[in-house]
Amino acid sequence: MAKLSLQEQLLKAGLVNEKKLKKAKKGSKKSRDLAKEIKAGVAVTKQVQQERTQQLNELKKEQIVSKELKAQVKQLIEMNKLDLKRADIKYNFTDGTLIRYVYVNEATRKQLIAGILAIAKYEGVNETSYAVIPSIVANKIAQRDEQTILENKIPEEEIPVEDDPYADYVVPDDLMW
Repeated sequence: MAKLSLQEQLLKAGLVNEKKLKKAKKGSKKSRDLAKEIKAGVAVTKQVQQERTQQLNELKKEQIVSKELKAQVKQLIEMNKLDLKRADIKYNFTDGTLIRYVYVNEATRKQLIAGILAIAKYEGVNETSYAVIPSIVANKIAQRDEQTILENKIPEEEIPVEDDPYADYVVPDDLMW
């Protein structure tokens, strides 16, 4: 005796008719199609969640790097700032659109003008503070965070003179006036 499928056996026994068999076949096909759609939806949802998780991880990494850079900048400023407790000259500079000042002594003022020293902005204990630091340190800080350095003049020796009409002429060293 050949093996008959369950559907054929039920039909032969008279428990179901042709109409019910067709309806059952359609229902099973629908359930397979629905299962495929659900699997596809789950895959899409899983991919979206993975992308979101990846974006959040990248954001967290950027925040950690930002905090590290801010800590490095603050440490550089605090380690290298000059002690200006006995300063009596008011030195004005700009912080964005505002005019701010620090008190300096005469030697510090000349070094600020010459570009040997620079002014940096940092978050102090309760408020924003300004510190006078060496320009070498200011250059290192500017590599990490440009907005921290408020005033860092280029020393006069480094500024090229563009409109010098005698730039092509060599002046002898032994010239006496």
